[in-house]
Amino acid sequence: MAHLPRRAVYSLKPAREPIPRARQSWAFASHTSLHPLVLSLSPLLSPPTERREGEEPGEMGSDSPPKKWGLREQREAYLRWFSLADDDGDGRVTGKDALKFFAMSNLSRPELKQVWAIADSKRQGYLGFSEFMTAMQLVSLAQAGNEISQDTLAHVDLETLLPPTMEGLDKKLKKNSMSKSNSDIVVRHPSELPASANWFNSKSGKKIPLRSVTSIIDGLKKSYIEKLRPLEKTYQFDDFVSPLLTSSDFDAKPMVMLLGQYSTGKTTFIKHLLKTSYPGAHIGPEPTTDRFVVITSGPDERCIPGNTIAVQADMPYSGLSSFGTAFLSKCLIQYIPSLALIILLHIFHYVALRKKLIVSIFYIAKLLDHITFVDTPGVLSGEKQRTQRSYDFTGVTSWFAAKCDLILLLFDPHKLDISDEFKRVIGSLKGHDDKIRIVLNKADQVDAQQLMRVYGALLWSLGKVLNTPEVMRVYIGSFNDKPIRETVAGPLGKELFEKEQEDLLSDLNDIPKKACDRRINEFVKRSRSAKVHAHIISHLKKEMPALMGKAKAQQRLLDSLDEQFAKVQKELHLPAGDFPSVEEYRETLSAYNFDKFERLKPKLVQGVDDMLAYDIPDLLKSFRNPYE
Repeated sequence: MAHLPRRAVYSLKPAREPIPRARQSWAFASHTSLHPLVLSLSPLLSPPTERREGEEPGEMGSDSPPKKWGLREQREAYLRWFSLADDDGDGRVTGKDALKFFAMSNLSRPELKQVWAIADSKRQGYLGFSEFMTAMQLVSLAQAGNEISQDTLAHVDLETLLPPTMEGLDKKLKKNSMSKSNSDIVVRHPSELPASANWFNSKSGKKIPLRSVTSIIDGLKKSYIEKLRPLEKTYQFDDFVSPLLTSSDFDAKPMVMLLGQYSTGKTTFIKHLLKTSYPGAHIGPEPTTDRFVVITSGPDERCIPGNTIAVQADMPYSGLSSFGTAFLSKCLIQYIPSLALIILLHIFHYVALRKKLIVSIFYIAKLLDHITFVDTPGVLSGEKQRTQRSYDFTGVTSWFAAKCDLILLLFDPHKLDISDEFKRVIGSLKGHDDKIRIVLNKADQVDAQQLMRVYGALLWSLGKVLNTPEVMRVYIGSFNDKPIRETVAGPLGKELFEKEQEDLLSDLNDIPKKACDRRINEFVKRSRSAKVHAHIISHLKKEMPALMGKAKAQQRLLDSLDEQFAKVQKELHLPAGDFPSVEEYRETLSAYNFDKFERLKPKLVQGVDDMLAYDIPDLLKSFRNPYE
C-alpha cells in the first residue's frame, strides 16, 4: 500500500474530477463511526511528508500549529501528546490521566464531560490512541465555538482542523522528549494481547494489585480470578454449565451469529454487509454452507481450521474442543484484511463518485474491525436429516449463543415452517432472548398483500416456539447485492426495505458501543448462575447418606430433582429464574457420584456475594466519566 502510484490517490469528498497533483493527499472525509480507523491507517497510506532539517515530529506546540497539518502530521503530534498523557505507559489514558491533561484546554467541566462521553463511546473506562485523537479533535472544535456532538465531528474536514490550544503543553513536551525519543513511543495494536492476559497464567495465587486495573474489563478479570473462578472450580461449574473463562473471552470482539434454514440468505447477508465475498463462501439454492465459519478482520487473508483455533490461547474458542474432532473439522476462522477494503475504494471511486457509496465502504471496514460474524450451516428439516450430523449441532449453537452479542434468525417468505431441528435450536437460545432479532429476508419476492400475510404467519409460527409474550424485533427486507424488485414490491415496499436495512445497520453499528455493557451483563449473569449451581451441588451432597444406601439415595434425588430445586430455592430465597433446566441438569448429573461432591463453603459463596454487591458497583463507579 505504501507504493501506490500518486495519481491513484483521491479525496473521499464527492468531486467531478481528480484532485490536482499538488494537493494529492489522503484527505479522508470524517465520520464519527469510522474516523479512528481511517486515522490509524493513514500513516501507512500517506506519501512521506517533507520535514525541515532539525525539526522533530510532534514539536508543534499549542500556540504554534505547523504549516502543514494533515492526517499524518496529526498522528505524529498526537502520538507525543498521548505519550505525555499516559503516565504509566500502558497505552491507556484513564480518567485520572485525562483530568490532568485535558485541564490544559481550559474548557469547562460540562464540555469535557461531553468530550469524554463521545470519545469513550464504548464505555471502556479509558481512551486508547484512536479515542484520544477523537477527544483532541472535539476539544479543538469546542475551542472554536462549535457544539460538542457526534454530528459536528461527522461533518468537519480533518485536513483543515487545527490542533487544540493546550496551555503549558510546549514545556511539558520538551521535558518529556528528554526522557523519551520517538522510538520509545509505542501504541498497543488492538490485536495484541493486553498485560492482563498474564493474570490467567499465574499459579502463585497472589492477589492482583489494584493499580494494575486500568479498565472495566481488567476489573472484571480481577474479580473473576480472585472470587468467581475458585467457586466454579470447586463445584465443577465448567462440566455442567460453561467452561472456565480465559483472558481472550473478556477481550474478544463482539460476535453476531446468523441462524436459519438452508437457502434463507445467511451467507449472502454477510457478503452484502462486507461488500465482498470471502474464501469458502458458497451460495446456492441447495444446502451449501456445511460448516461454522467465523469471519473476522486480520492482518492478512488466511483460513485457520477448527482444531488449531481450539488450542490457541489468544482466541476465545477453546471451549469448542469439548465438541470433539468431528465438529472441529467442520469449523474454521476466515480472516479478511481490512486494507483490502481500502483498495476497493479506488475501484469504486472510478465507477461512481457518490459520497454515500464511498462512506459505506469505510463503514463496513469499521464494522468488520469491531464485529465478528459467525456463519452457520443451514438448519435442515426432518428427524432423519438431523441424525446425519456427526456432532451436537444444538449444543454448538447454544455455545456460540452464550458468546454472541446478537443472534439473527433468518427466514424467507417461502420457508416459514420451523422444523424439528430448528425448534430445538431456538429452544437452546433460552436465556438469550434479548440478543435475538428476526430477519425476514428476500421480501421483495412477494407483493405487498402477500408480504402482510407472510409477516403474520411468521409471528404466529414464532409465537409457538419462543414462548414469550413479547414480540421479537423483525427486520423486513432483501439483504443482497441485487436492486430491489420494484415491479413486485412497489415504491412503498422499496422505501420500507431501505428504512429497515438502515435500522438493522444501525443496530449492528451500536454493538461495539454496547460491548462493555454486554460483558458486565454476561459476567453478572454467570456469577448468579455459578452461585445457584454451588448451592445445588452442596445440597445434593448433604442429602446423601453417610454409609449405606448411597446408590438408591442418588437415584431418588435424580428422580425428584425438580423438588430438590424447589427446596433449595425456598430455603435460600433464590430467584427461580436463576435455576437451570431440570432435564438437562438431570442428564449431566447422572454421570457423577454425588458422594464426591463438595460441601458448601460459605466463604466462597460470600466472596461472590460481596463481588456482586460491592466490587462490581465500585468498579463501574471508578471508571465512569471522570467529569461526572
